[in-house]
Amino acid sequence: MALSVPQNILDDLTDVAMPRLGAEPDTAETLVIEGFNIPLHRTGAIVVGSGAAGLRAAVEMNRRGVDTAILSQSAWGGTSACSGSDKQTLHTANTKDQGDNFLDMAAAIGAGGAMDEDTAYIEAVGSIRAMASLQYLGLPLPQDHLGGTLRYQTDHDEVGRATSCGPRTSRLMVKVLAEEAIRLGIPFFNQTTVVKVLKDADRVCGVLAIRSKNSTEANPYGLTIYACCALVLAAGGPGELYRDSVFPNGCFGALGLALEAGLELTNITESQFGIGTRREGFPWNLSGTYVQVIPHIYSVDANGTEHHFLADYYRTTQEMASNIFRKGYQWPFHASRMLDFQSSLIDLAIFREGQAGRRVFMDFNRNPLAIDLDFSLDRLDDDVASYLRNAGADHALPIDRLRHMNPLAIELYKRYKVDVTTDPLEFAVNHQHMNGGIAVDTWGRSNVPGIYAVGEAAGTHGATRPGGSALNAGQVFGTRVAEHVGAVGAPVWAGDVTLAAADAVQHLQTVLSSDSPLSVKGVRSEVQARMSDKAGILCTGSEVARALAEARVLNTKIKQHGITSSRPSETARTVQWQQMALASEAVLGALDTYIARGGGSRGARAICDPQGDALPHTVHGPIAEVRFRAERGADKQHQLIVKLDGNQLVISARENREHDGARSFFERDWPAWLTGDIFQASGKRAEC
Repeated sequence: MALSVPQNILDDLTDVAMPRLGAEPDTAETLVIEGFNIPLHRTGAIVVGSGAAGLRAAVEMNRRGVDTAILSQSAWGGTSACSGSDKQTLHTANTKDQGDNFLDMAAAIGAGGAMDEDTAYIEAVGSIRAMASLQYLGLPLPQDHLGGTLRYQTDHDEVGRATSCGPRTSRLMVKVLAEEAIRLGIPFFNQTTVVKVLKDADRVCGVLAIRSKNSTEANPYGLTIYACCALVLAAGGPGELYRDSVFPNGCFGALGLALEAGLELTNITESQFGIGTRREGFPWNLSGTYVQVIPHIYSVDANGTEHHFLADYYRTTQEMASNIFRKGYQWPFHASRMLDFQSSLIDLAIFREGQAGRRVFMDFNRNPLAIDLDFSLDRLDDDVASYLRNAGADHALPIDRLRHMNPLAIELYKRYKVDVTTDPLEFAVNHQHMNGGIAVDTWGRSNVPGIYAVGEAAGTHGATRPGGSALNAGQVFGTRVAEHVGAVGAPVWAGDVTLAAADAVQHLQTVLSSDSPLSVKGVRSEVQARMSDKAGILCTGSEVARALAEARVLNTKIKQHGITSSRPSETARTVQWQQMALASEAVLGALDTYIARGGGSRGARAICDPQGDALPHTVHGPIAEVRFRAERGADKQHQLIVKLDGNQLVISARENREHDGARSFFERDWPAWLTGDIFQASGKRAEC
C-alpha cells in the first residue's frame, strides 16, 4: 500500500515560495569613465551569486560585522534554487546508525582522487555544524521519533550519510538562508551581472557590473561599479558550456571571469554527467527513486517504432533491472562502471541511442520488458531486492512503487505539466555539475588577495564525490570564508577605483561590436556543440586536440572582431559568451594536456583509445569503439592548474595538499584561536 501523505504537505515541499527582496540602497556617487556616467556603490565585501553557498557566506560575514552586499544575475534563478533530483541530497556526517568518524568521512569525500586531503577533512568536520545551523534556520530535514536524522545511501557513499527534504532540498536551503539575509538587512542587488573584476595593484578593489535598470542616455549599458575589500565568487557552475545540460538556462558560472582576473583554476577536466530531463522542458536529474522503482526504458526512432535497446546490452532481465535500480545511487556516469555489465553501461546505451537519432523514455506504467525471463521482483540481485523489501515497495507496477517510496517525485513533474502517472518521461545523458573551478586554500582564498570562491565556483570537489557533498561543501566553505574575512577585516573600500574601472570599460568596448561576423547566437551554438560532441562522456585524444584548436581560433576571432551586440539589453549576454568561449578553451586545454600526458578514464568521461586496457561488452560482444584507458593511480595524486598569462593559457600540475592527521590538543592550540593565528595557517596574504 502507498504511503499516505496529505496533499498539503506534498504541496509545501514542492511549491517552495521564495521571499520578496527589499528595496535596494541608493547610489551616493557617480564616476564619469570613458564618457559613461556610472553609479558607484562602496561596501566591505561583495558576494556574487544568490545560491545556497553565496547566501551562507553573506549571512555569516554580516554576523561578523562585515558590511556585505549580494549581487545576483537572477535571484532564485540558479542551480541551488531551480535544480535537484528526486530526493536531493545533503551529505553530512552520519550520527545515527553506524556512527561516523571524520577521518573516514574525509577519506570517502576524497576517494575519487585529485582532491586536497585537508579540504576533505574540513568538509567532514564542518558538516555537523552546517546541518545543525540549517535546521536552526528552519530547514525541515527528516527525523525519527528519537531525533535521529533519517539517512540513505547515495553515489560514492557506502555508509549512508545522505539526508533530504525531498526534491527541493537545495531550494529550501536557499529559502531559509535568504530569509535570514533579508532579516539581517543585507543589501541585495538583483538583475545585476558582474562582467569584470577590478584590481588595485595585486588585490581586488571591486567589480564592474551591468544592470539594465541603470540604463540611461549617459549610460546605455547600465554599467555599475561596486567597490569592495573582499570579493566572494559564488556564481555556480558553467551550465551554458554544454548543449546537453540539466542546468537551468542562463547559468554561466565564473570561470571566464576568474581567468580574466588572473585567478587559477583547478580540476576543470572533471565534471559529472548523468541521466536527466532536457533543459528545453523541465531540466531535472533522474537519480534516486525515479530509477530505483525500475521503470521500463525504451527508445523511439523517427518512424515512431519502439526499441527495447537495453536488451542489446545486458544478458538477462535480472541483470538489466538490477542495474536500472543501481542508477539511483550510482547516478553519475563513471567509465569503470561500463565494465562487467554494470550500471554505467546504461548511460552508454542511452548516449548511443541519442547519437543514432532516437529519443529515449522511461515508462512508469510498465515494468522492464524481458530479455530472457519476464521481469519479477523475486528475480533481482540481493542488494536491490533487500532495498525494495526494506522500503516496502513490493507493488506490481513502477508507478505504484514510486507513489509509495517518493510521492514528491510525482508531484514535482506535475508542476511542469508532465504527469508521470500517465505519460512516459523523455530523458537523456546530460552535463550536471562541474567538479573543478577556482583554486582555493583551506579558507576559500584564491591566488589573488581579497578574492574567495565557494560552492560550485570553487574547485574543491575532486574527480568524483559522494552525492550531496557539494551542498555540504558550499555551506562549510561559505562559513570558512566569512570567518576569514571577519578575522582579517574588510572595511568599506574607500580608495579610488577610477583607473581599474577605466580598464574594465575599455575591455568591454573591445568585446562589443556592431559589425562583427560573430553573433551571440553563433558563439553559443559553436561552443555548446563542440563541448557536448567532443568533450562529453566519450572522447578521444585526437578529437579533443581538434576541438581545442577550434576553440583557440574562435577566441582569436573574438579578440580581433568582438561579438555583435545588436542592442544595449544584450550587452551582458554578449560579454558572458565571450567569457564562456574562453572557459571552453580552458577546459579543452586542460583535458588535452591530461590526455596527452597519458591520463585515463574516470568519473567525468571515458578516454577512448584503440590501445586502451579497458573494454566494455554487451550481450553481443565487445564494443571496440569504446575501448578506453583505465585511470592511473598516480593521476589521483595531483591536479591540473590553468591560469591566463596575457593571452596564453598556462597549464601546470600540483600535488594534492595532504592532511597530516595530527591531533589537536586544547591547551596547546587554544592560543592560535584566541590570537587569530589560525587564519594565517596556509600562508599570509596582503589584506585591506
